[in-house]
Amino acid sequence: MSISKGARAAFALAAITGLTLTGCAGSGSAGAGDPQRNADAKTVKLVISANAAQGGKNATEADWIVDYVIPEFTKQMAAEGVQATVTFEPSGVDDEQFKTKLSLDMRTGGGADIVNLDGIWVGEFAQAGYIKPLDEVVGEPATTWDGWAQIPDSVEQLASFEGKRYGVPAGTDGRVLFYNKELFAQAGLPANWQPTSWQEVLDAATALKKLPGVDPLQLNGGTAMGEATTMQGVLPLLAGTGSVLNTDGKWLGDTPALRDVLGLYQSVYGGGLGDPQLQQEAKGRDKSFQEFAAGRIGILLESDYFWRSVIEPKAGIAPMPNRDQVVGYAKIPAQRPGAGVNGRDFVSMSGGAMRTVNPGTDYPQQAWKLLAFMNSAEATRALLGDTARITQREDVNRDVLARDPMLSFISTQVLPITAYRPGLAEYPQVSQALQEATAAVVSGTPPEQALQQYRTALEGALGGTDNITSG
Repeated sequence: MSISKGARAAFALAAITGLTLTGCAGSGSAGAGDPQRNADAKTVKLVISANAAQGGKNATEADWIVDYVIPEFTKQMAAEGVQATVTFEPSGVDDEQFKTKLSLDMRTGGGADIVNLDGIWVGEFAQAGYIKPLDEVVGEPATTWDGWAQIPDSVEQLASFEGKRYGVPAGTDGRVLFYNKELFAQAGLPANWQPTSWQEVLDAATALKKLPGVDPLQLNGGTAMGEATTMQGVLPLLAGTGSVLNTDGKWLGDTPALRDVLGLYQSVYGGGLGDPQLQQEAKGRDKSFQEFAAGRIGILLESDYFWRSVIEPKAGIAPMPNRDQVVGYAKIPAQRPGAGVNGRDFVSMSGGAMRTVNPGTDYPQQAWKLLAFMNSAEATRALLGDTARITQREDVNRDVLARDPMLSFISTQVLPITAYRPGLAEYPQVSQALQEATAAVVSGTPPEQALQQYRTALEGALGGTDNITSG
């Protein structure tokens, strides 16, 4: 007996535990009802949920909700003659624990009115019926909101599934090639480097190989790197071949595109252009940060998190006082010009979170007003405070990122070409299989053999070959 994707997703979420928790969205049943229910209510109670807690995990977001969003929105509603009581339901747990709690709440129509989800969960929650398209939950206000004009189409993908908007993105990031200009100069390479193919990246790494004590290229691989292998390695490379990991519900199996990706790993780690040992160490990614900061890695594929939080000159994990002078950044090239997804010359991958209106809310119109307010330019700037970070809004990015050329580069040059992971229930297992395949190649296994092992792991995770493409 075959089981639909939606049923599998619902089962995967619901079967995490046998308990059923009652949420705080009111008595609404699971699924979207009348968008206009209680639209004229003069007394409203709303709850915001996020995996954040004051003094704990994601404290900045929690403080923003409590100290800015709630009082400011309450005043806005009072001006409209509505007494709104808004409360924050904090969490400070592991992401998977938070996901479990949300699924238990929402499958019975419970949970908070405004819910924060990791973008990677959107498809899974949508297939399970726990979230609905905004136009079904809220109606016209969700389609005519002026904020959409400030959110690039590529960033909207973060909160969309099968072409429908399920929420509003809450910020994102982008991945690029970072490089050390001083090492480039020593190797006779240009200070303003922008490779246009994989081969040009390999050529630069080969030139850097001549420098003593330098690992030319760090490309995350193996299982010790975890999801960083998939996001900072396999997926951007795969996008560079013109392929995506999932198309029409089918996962990529033993295909020429994946063979090319693993072939690049072989060229890097079998060709002495990267340190294979670093990929097998438990703290390998952290060590790669330290190595880059110390001038011992020439090229590193990473997200803008690396720039703003790792090598940030004063408060970074591995601070580089001369970061702005020494560190260059370039777009990730496709395998060759025009070979990337949608015929692109350059590619990237992004992640992030989204906020949505719970279909079980008793106050869909008021909840939408709260969600729209949380994603307004004013509220977004209030969340940032004095920090510079890429937001979902282009108008805010233009103002806030003006003083940071690198983050402006991500916002203007990278986000328009970026892509996101498939937000499906099976993705974590597929990602794990990809990590294992790269680990095999890094340790010397031929790509063809590693792909056979990947295919076997994929069949085990998906329960057969029906949802696997090959060729």
